[in-house]
Amino acid sequence: MAGSFSLFHWLVILVPLSVGLILAFKKPAAGPNRFGDLPQAMGFAQAISSFFRKYADFTGRASRSEFWFPMLFVVLVDIALYLIEPTGTLGGIWSLAVFLPSIAMATRRLHDINRSGWFQLFALLVPIGTIVVLAWYCRAPAAADSRASVF
Repeated sequence: MAGSFSLFHWLVILVPLSVGLILAFKKPAAGPNRFGDLPQAMGFAQAISSFFRKYADFTGRASRSEFWFPMLFVVLVDIALYLIEPTGTLGGIWSLAVFLPSIAMATRRLHDINRSGWFQLFALLVPIGTIVVLAWYCRAPAAADSRASVF
């Protein structure tokens, strides 16, 4: 029958979703941040420089400004490339060029809240995982967090 869900379909949907939610609500490791010292806040140019300088560096921590300024830069360049060449060839090349540093920077950003970089894979659990990962990217550093929080 078209349009009917079997037990298998429900399991394929509910098992990853429930595992993802359990891991999302699990508190990060207690105590001092295991990924290093508190990172410094950065200006726009300094953050862009750091983004390309630490091209494939998955160690350490990244402040919120070190994460969000390069994200803004990547999106603005992508829009400009689309306006220059609407077929998407330049945009595709740009996306490939910034893929690895984006993953590395997101890993360092998750390290800042005392979580493993592997938690980026939550974003694959659309839409709930994406919302959880975005909330984690916006969180204050783990060392500055004095209150217990779900996310």
